[in-house]
Amino acid sequence: MAENQYTEDNIRSLDWKEHIRLRPGMYIGKLGDGAAADDGIYILVKEVVDNCIDEFVMGNGKRVDIKVKDGIVSVRDYGRGIPLGKVVDVVSKMNTGGKYDSKAFKKSVGLNGVGTKAVNALSSRFKVYSVREGEKKEAVFERGELVEDLKIEKTDESNGTFVEFIADETIFKKYAFKTPYLAKMMWNYCYLNRGLSMYFNGEKFQSKEGLKDLLENNMDGDPLYPIIHLEGEDIEVAFTHGRTYGEDYYSFVNGQHTTQGGTHQSAFRESIAKVIRDFYNKNYEASDIRQSIVAAIAVKVVEPVFESQTKTKLGSQEIEPDGKSMRAFINDFLKESLDNYLHRNPEAAELIERKIKQSERERKELSGIRKIARDRAKKSNLHNKKLRDCRIHLTDLKDERREQTTLFITEGDSASGSITKSRDVNTQAVFSLRGKPLNCYGMTKKVVYENEEFNLVQAALDIEDDMDNLRYNNIVIATDADVDGMHIRMLLLTFFLQFFPDLVKRNHVYVLQTPLFRVRNKKKTIYCYSEEERKSALEELGKNPEITRFKGLGEISPDEFKHFIGADIRLEPVILSKDASIDSILSYYMGKNTPERQTFIIENLRVEKDLAQTNNEIEAEEKNDSDNKEIAS
Repeated sequence: MAENQYTEDNIRSLDWKEHIRLRPGMYIGKLGDGAAADDGIYILVKEVVDNCIDEFVMGNGKRVDIKVKDGIVSVRDYGRGIPLGKVVDVVSKMNTGGKYDSKAFKKSVGLNGVGTKAVNALSSRFKVYSVREGEKKEAVFERGELVEDLKIEKTDESNGTFVEFIADETIFKKYAFKTPYLAKMMWNYCYLNRGLSMYFNGEKFQSKEGLKDLLENNMDGDPLYPIIHLEGEDIEVAFTHGRTYGEDYYSFVNGQHTTQGGTHQSAFRESIAKVIRDFYNKNYEASDIRQSIVAAIAVKVVEPVFESQTKTKLGSQEIEPDGKSMRAFINDFLKESLDNYLHRNPEAAELIERKIKQSERERKELSGIRKIARDRAKKSNLHNKKLRDCRIHLTDLKDERREQTTLFITEGDSASGSITKSRDVNTQAVFSLRGKPLNCYGMTKKVVYENEEFNLVQAALDIEDDMDNLRYNNIVIATDADVDGMHIRMLLLTFFLQFFPDLVKRNHVYVLQTPLFRVRNKKKTIYCYSEEERKSALEELGKNPEITRFKGLGEISPDEFKHFIGADIRLEPVILSKDASIDSILSYYMGKNTPERQTFIIENLRVEKDLAQTNNEIEAEEKNDSDNKEIAS
């Protein structure tokens, strides 16, 4: 057996763009296809916009224009503009930028000099120009390679920086931008930067009351009491209690949305419980105090430390180097500001205590049922009746594959069997439902423990006590694309929205898209997810290809299923629009029949008719193909 050679020839030195393109995950996290809010294409947009926000924070430029169309992203700010002699260097030389000067960018997010370089290297085309005092400097790159370095010229344009890029399709496979994710990003920038105007595809985004606006625009239904909005030096907090289960947090550091929380969010959760206990002089359970809380917290930190380059979780223990701890900083702020507010607003204080006591009663009523439910869940898992688990989980913080962890929830032995045989056992788990779940709309959380299916789903996800224990990053509903499959999908979504809305709000819930048709000839097989794709495949493959209509997941063999849950998986995210109310959605679709819903069904019957017509056409084509084969033989 030949020895592995290890010589000078094995040692390579990569230049900046080669390393980014070879290891993009180190710079922008997961790549994805745009189905998830933290996919790489959104990180590219964010990295460019972050620079515009830093200019605004420094008092330069109150407007940012963003356009996203046909995969082309353009961002224009009206700040000072990059110094003209450094335009090329700033976007193509690692560890180069103005944010190393802590006097100029004391509390900036992008401290590592990486952002726009990563965008440049991962774009098939990247254009940048800067305008300063009537002069303009422009450069164009392709996959990080400088292809046009234009000379400085005179211009009438306003000061500022313009960046335009197209994400490289050889790296981001079949990606597509989803407007709701981008709109949410723009709103967050505005909530944190009052006075800033952002124009996204011509629509204006602006906030007057910061985090208070954020909660008002994102809460489901009316709050139990007026939103408490507190501000101090380097900290802003807004919170209230809502009418849904769980805890819902929006946390930010230096304008960065820390979707996975961190030390500041943990400190807020601890501190709010402590301050409220002290105010009422009662030792309430922290879980009862925080049940149904909806809160936003934003802090400004000198040289923040994040747990990854994508900056989704804060790791800083101190508000500034060698300064006060994050816990002490937030606790001192709430101890003074919140305590004063509650003394000045006795009506709000009374409503808060009433809510805490209600949560306490519900918890005690459920305590016995929860113990029985836990034992039942453990016994079921022991016998592996429902869950085929994977080896890696979202809670495995040191495993780089934790973001890929997925739980497929499916119905029936044949469908779950196909997925189980074709899955990646490291990151993909399968939960098999037995029949249709209960319609739980309008029920209390007691049903989660009393209903076996719901109890076991909750146990599989490990979200009974805390969302931070969630075991899978992606929860994927995998049902047949027929009436029964759609009904099961709605029943599961009702369960999540009714009892665990944070799962949807935090973009953990998806619907698996599986092909409706397989079109193939001897040379090629094309899987089609719509009637339009079927027609396109027929045109591509020419005469008499074989057409198969998949009527259920159980009809798809494990060998074929590998194509649909692997690298080319198609996931449709479950997104709540800014104006959506969970209660109104569930009432409309899952409540008692209403004239409005009857009208909706009647108006949409044509979809079923079209599907039936398509099936008849395919059956006719299959019969014709069979007849032709018999004649030929």
